[in-house]
Amino acid sequence: MVVHKPGAAADTGADIGALSFEDALAELERIVRGLESGSQKLEDAIAAYERGAALKRHCDARLAEAESRVQAIVAKADGSLGLKDASS
Repeated sequence: MVVHKPGAAADTGADIGALSFEDALAELERIVRGLESGSQKLEDAIAAYERGAALKRHCDARLAEAESRVQAIVAKADGSLGLKDASS
């Protein structure tokens, strides 16, 4: 799991892309709590906000991917599950 340290430059690149949805959401929640506390220096708060925005985009993309996969699952007449035809 990647943890962003206050004061470090916000890396919105590959390290976020490697996070699972759950890890990204947990980090985003920590960032929000830190920003809500109001105890960070301005530059640290800005860097945290930027990373939080990137984490939100990552979580949104992961959710959209999961939703697409779930929508592709259909119940067949015999009660079994399968994938929707690409032509449907």
